[in-house]
Amino acid sequence: MTRVPILMYHSVTDRPTPETRPLAVRPGDFADQLGYLRQSGFTPLTVADLVASLHRTGPELPDRPVVITFDDGYADFHEEALPVLDRLGFPATLFLTSGWVADAGADAAGRPLDRTLSWGQAREAAEHGVEIAGHSHSHPQLDQIGDHELRQELRRNKGLIEDRLGRPVTTMAYPYGYSSARVRREVRRAGYWAACAVGNAVAADRHDELAIPRLTVSRGTTMARFALAVEGRGVPLIYLKERTLTKGYAVIRRTRYGLRKIATRQ
Repeated sequence: MTRVPILMYHSVTDRPTPETRPLAVRPGDFADQLGYLRQSGFTPLTVADLVASLHRTGPELPDRPVVITFDDGYADFHEEALPVLDRLGFPATLFLTSGWVADAGADAAGRPLDRTLSWGQAREAAEHGVEIAGHSHSHPQLDQIGDHELRQELRRNKGLIEDRLGRPVTTMAYPYGYSSARVRREVRRAGYWAACAVGNAVAADRHDELAIPRLTVSRGTTMARFALAVEGRGVPLIYLKERTLTKGYAVIRRTRYGLRKIATRQ
């Protein structure tokens, strides 16, 4: 069975906002983590490259594959993360919320939690080997919105990134990590090959390509915990609290959406 750790980062900064702090990794810790990957013989891939390899439409998987991903598109990706990735020659995937882009103009939507990338910086990242992928347009909870709004969120996001960067967008990640069968159907219809959730499990070829799990890297992730996670040792125990909360909240979310649907019919 193929097993690939897919790491989920958000912000890389020493000066997070109160809202981004829990998931904001210190730049020094980030450099140490990527250094560990290099020293331990991991070969980073983008999400699109991983999917292509699994479909045998791309190169064979390396012996120790890993995928490094970033959600939302914060400005510190360009300031702190990209230079480290560049120095090590590591590709990565950045899931970009198009309505949050700093110079989105008339397309601005939602409420960014911190400073965000400009389109020019996203383009520069793409030129340095970063896959710019989808993350919705305004960062809503996709499983809690109606069908029309859901389609708009997915297709507007994909279309804007492709128009602005001149590159195809084939993968995406769900804001907040949550989806549903309905959301996944629309993701496929919008033209995405694959989508990432959170899950806090090591990805394997048995997983649904529209719900690929990732491993959260947060401010509290120690080097010992990071090493265990990427090596795939004790992951269920490492993320026991997160996995338990995710499963419980999934039931609440399904109930909440069902009740909302009933209410709108009355």
